[in-house]
Amino acid sequence: MGNWALLAAAAGHAAAEHGEHVEPMAFGFVTPGMWVALSMTAFLAIVVWKKVPGAIAGGLDKKIAAIREQLDAAKVLRAEAEALRAEYAAKIAGAEADAAAMIEHARHEAQAIVAKAETDTTAMIARREKMATDKIAAAERAAVDDLRARAASAAAAAAGQLIAAHHGASADKALVDSAIAGLAN
Repeated sequence: MGNWALLAAAAGHAAAEHGEHVEPMAFGFVTPGMWVALSMTAFLAIVVWKKVPGAIAGGLDKKIAAIREQLDAAKVLRAEAEALRAEYAAKIAGAEADAAAMIEHARHEAQAIVAKAETDTTAMIARREKMATDKIAAAERAAVDDLRARAASAAAAAAGQLIAAHHGASADKALVDSAIAGLAN
């Protein structure tokens, strides 16, 4: 054994005799804590040598880039959705305005139709009254003309009977003579 090993063994025996706990040693110079430190250093050296932190950082960078792209896409989609919402809100407002205008137009048309119907009804009543008045006047004229014709016919018949009863040949001669005298003058 080497000197260091003998010293470590002697120190271990001396500590054991006094009741102290002795830490085990390997190769006489490294304690277990140092072995852990040495193994961690070796592990970290291998990790750095294999470029694991760069790979982890690259993977994280790729994830960050992918998340940024998704966020950008989400912003674009949100902007499009807001634009669509604004467009449809404008369309709804326009449709409401159109509906109100249509209702107002229909109300004016209905009022115009009612006014025209009242005017047409008044004109039709006036025309029908005039037609009825004209028919009544025509019927009155026809009745008066019929009455006159009957009266003239009755008068002619009565005159014919009177003339036949009161006129003779001598009266006819006097009439013809007076008519000839009236023509000569």
